Amino acid sequence: MTSWSKNSISNRNSRTVSPVKSGPVQRVPLQKQPQVVKKEIPSAYKNQRVGIFLDIQNIYHSAKHLFNSRINFQELVKALVKERVLVRAVAYVVKSETAAGEESFFDALRKTGFELRSKDLQIYPDGSKKADWDIGMAIDAVRMSSSLDTIILVTGDGDFIPLVEYLKVGLGKHVEVAGFSKTSSGKLKEVAEPFIEIEKIPKILMGIRNR
Repeated sequence: MTSWSKNSISNRNSRTVSPVKSGPVQRVPLQKQPQVVKKEIPSAYKNQRVGIFLDIQNIYHSAKHLFNSRINFQELVKALVKERVLVRAVAYVVKSETAAGEESFFDALRKTGFELRSKDLQIYPDGSKKADWDIGMAIDAVRMSSSLDTIILVTGDGDFIPLVEYLKVGLGKHVEVAGFSKTSSGKLKEVAEPFIEIEKIPKILMGIRNR
């Protein structure tokens, strides 16, 4: 073997493998979890103009049948309006000639600050009765909406769902609904912003004394 070959082999054997130089470790930043932005309910604004439309037939009978109680309407208005500006409060009632103490009840509503819309109970020849203010209440809510920011419907009647949707989508109003959870339409609860459970308002129910 020539000296060149020996040197070549020696050189090959003496070579060392250079370690792979790794660059600085790059840390993959953790993806930030999207922050849940809580939509502030417009009802928190103190300068909001509020209108209340009260379906007496629905609310009165729900309180009586569910809890054997009457509604403390003064506490109801206080809880619904909060610190906002009450512009209009309208109660829709049906008069019955045989109802005892009806006028005193109506007077109590007026003292609370409600304007009363009243109509007589219709009795048909077959004995059936009709007493509803659905159309009148809806017309008033739409007619007065131009001077209101928030419209509060006090009812559990699902017939008011189209009204709520029109006030929200068609007129851009904030619509709240207050009713008793057990007797209120499920769909009505969904479209309201928000749905307020009347039975959870403090001091709202007053027991009926047995005569």
